[in-house]
Amino acid sequence: MNSGGEKPRTSPWNRYVESAVRGPGPGPDGAGKVGLGAGTGQHAGNNPGAGSGPVEGRHRTFEVVPSGRRRARQQWGRVWDNARQRVGKAGSGKDRDGGDEAPRRRMDVRLAMPAAAVWAAALAGLWLQPAALAVLCCGCVAAGVLMLKRPGRRSAGFRGRRAPEAGREPARRSFLATGAVALFLAAATAAHSAVAAGQRFEGPLAEAIASGKSAVAVVEVAGAPRPLAAPGQAGPPERWSVPVWTRDVSTGGVLLRTRAQLMVMGGGAWGNVVPGQVLRAAGKLRPADPGREEAGILAASAAPGKPGQSPILERSAKELRERFVAASSFLAPDPRGLLPGMVTGDTSALDEGLNNAMKVVGMTHLTAVSGANCGLVLGALLLACRSLRLPRLPAAVLAAGGLGLFVVLVGPDASVLRAALMGAVAVVSLAGGRAGRGLSFLCLAVIGLLLMDPGLGSSFGFLLSVLATLGIIVLGRCIIDWTPKCVPRWAAAAVAVPLSAQLLCGPVIVLLQPQFSSYSLLANVIASPLVAPVTLLGTAAVPLLVLVPWPATALIAVAGTFSAGVAGTARFASQLPGASLPWPEGIPGLLTMLFLSMLTYGAVWAAARPRRFIRCILFCHRRLVSLIEVLETSAITILRRAGGATSHGPHRDKAGPPAPGLEQAAGRGRLEYSTDLSGRNPRWPLHKSEQPVPRHQTRQPGGM
Repeated sequence: MNSGGEKPRTSPWNRYVESAVRGPGPGPDGAGKVGLGAGTGQHAGNNPGAGSGPVEGRHRTFEVVPSGRRRARQQWGRVWDNARQRVGKAGSGKDRDGGDEAPRRRMDVRLAMPAAAVWAAALAGLWLQPAALAVLCCGCVAAGVLMLKRPGRRSAGFRGRRAPEAGREPARRSFLATGAVALFLAAATAAHSAVAAGQRFEGPLAEAIASGKSAVAVVEVAGAPRPLAAPGQAGPPERWSVPVWTRDVSTGGVLLRTRAQLMVMGGGAWGNVVPGQVLRAAGKLRPADPGREEAGILAASAAPGKPGQSPILERSAKELRERFVAASSFLAPDPRGLLPGMVTGDTSALDEGLNNAMKVVGMTHLTAVSGANCGLVLGALLLACRSLRLPRLPAAVLAAGGLGLFVVLVGPDASVLRAALMGAVAVVSLAGGRAGRGLSFLCLAVIGLLLMDPGLGSSFGFLLSVLATLGIIVLGRCIIDWTPKCVPRWAAAAVAVPLSAQLLCGPVIVLLQPQFSSYSLLANVIASPLVAPVTLLGTAAVPLLVLVPWPATALIAVAGTFSAGVAGTARFASQLPGASLPWPEGIPGLLTMLFLSMLTYGAVWAAARPRRFIRCILFCHRRLVSLIEVLETSAITILRRAGGATSHGPHRDKAGPPAPGLEQAAGRGRLEYSTDLSGRNPRWPLHKSEQPVPRHQTRQPGGM
């Protein structure tokens, strides 16, 4: 406890965070000084004395006289600050509930640069050779060290020279520090990728894969099996793909003890393996596609042999998923296959017609467990802990533990891992008493996952998950704030969440499936209230199947009713005319969908803010008219200087000749008849012949 006369101390990290979120302001001592020659935390242009006047050094006092460039910079700084203040006053107002004015919290984007740098390094690691990755790693480290040393050199060279502008030097140091952190993290990601690249391009295993030799390997299952459904195939899949890690590889009479990632493609028996299980695989090696994280592909010629004991958690999770599918067998055909997919991610019983309908409408994200499910489960756990009045730390531990068990139940998918890590960061933040910042949590989750597994950088599922979350955080919040006060907030969120996610995911989806779902937004808005009951009731029924089956059956029946509503929405929307429209493939399709997303976002803003839209249109019109007048004046001035312009109209300008072909009196570019023939002898009208033209005699009427 602080005494009455003492002021509370704040750590440098807290001051750094508050300065980034709330902007420059008075410090703990009320001085608010940033840099030299500043009396406030604002821009130097707001202080007339900033950048000029006596500055006391260590051994002497000197006068800093601003140069012409510095004076111009200060003037532009004052203009920029005034514009920012006007925009802030115009944008600040009462909130949607009609309360008092509240300062708008700025979005913390400092971690966006490190996340982008790590992602770029992860993508580079999938294509570059190990030597190139080593050069990239060293270059990132060297650039980061230079960025950290640059502020010190600038401050050391300041003695006896001009004083820096107030507020600019701390912002510059913060930017350089963020850039250095981004480069260091990118170097770590490149170093991790170089290890996997060495297994893909070098070594005896890479030579065996390039030669297409047969091999027998002892592998450990790294992920859940995925079906390889052929086009037009009905029924259960016949081929499965399973990611594995090798332990021993025997090929060409040589035993290789190496840990490399392979993709096993085998028959129906490979669909029953469990992550973490150790088994034997025999088949033929072949290279993987360029840009893939796997070192190669093992085409299995037989079922997995001598399977070892799988871990107890994965084995228990598989048994629970199978029990849930069996317990849902009494439901109707559509909810019977859709409910396990929405709760546990098991789509083995999903009807093919319903699956195609959900693809047409753009609701395939509901047939698999994604970040929304993790968010609902985590929110329900935190709400339950809060209702029991548990302390902050035990509530955070219980919520994180429940989220971890849910991830084990549904499997470590890319979107699930992203949502789980993001939720874990949020729980830790809440346990520490800090307010949530969605964009920072998203960036931390991206950085952590890519550092652990750089191969996620090329996963479309991971990319779509990040883009959907980014759209909800950035665009969804703006759309909710734009809605009128008469619209309830829950209704605004029901429309803003799917719309914002679709705006950012649409350009990537057309690369995978070149079609446009006309009723995707409408179908997702209708189905969004049904997703939460299905997820929460179904997840609660999974552990109850082991303890008390009858209450679990009742929960499954209620959840199945809501899932039937989701299935009915998908089937109805897919049968509407124009439900699926063709779209260009490749880069043209991506660019056109990106333009459509921007146009849609602008249309939503125009519909929500009609007055601002009209003012913006009028402002653009005035600017366009001014630009046309400036261009017209410039053209006339250039023609006057050239001296080749003469006026032939009845109206002449005393100051100088106007542009040819324009009437000066109108002043708006009205065309005038011109007879300027440039001194040539025109061929028209033709010269009249001097010889008389013989006249033709006409016969009189009735004459012979």
